[in-house]
Amino acid sequence: MAKQVFLVPNQILLREGEHSNSMYWVQSGQLLVTKQRGNDEIVLGHIYSGELVGEISFLDQEARSATVKAVTGCELIEIPQETIDGIFKSHPKWLEILVKTLAERLRKANARIKI
Repeated sequence: MAKQVFLVPNQILLREGEHSNSMYWVQSGQLLVTKQRGNDEIVLGHIYSGELVGEISFLDQEARSATVKAVTGCELIEIPQETIDGIFKSHPKWLEILVKTLAERLRKANARIKI
């Protein structure tokens, strides 16, 4: 179900505004997270080995909120939507509701932050 993804420096993994059907677990490398504001690209942060990226839109099925590109060569594990759906089906319904509620609240909190 999950597959390996390799990126070279400056290769874009996720684009702001795109639809989500996967999240990624970073095995090695460093990624840059940016948001477009008019003609300006605002740096929001970095993602490092051991972290997840793309998880919010993956969980709430909303558009990607930022663009993510490789700073260095990266190795990631792509986790498709079917994987999380299977996990939710095999656990109590409240777990899915909890995760989606947290994702929604985090997205709303991010939207209130002025860049």
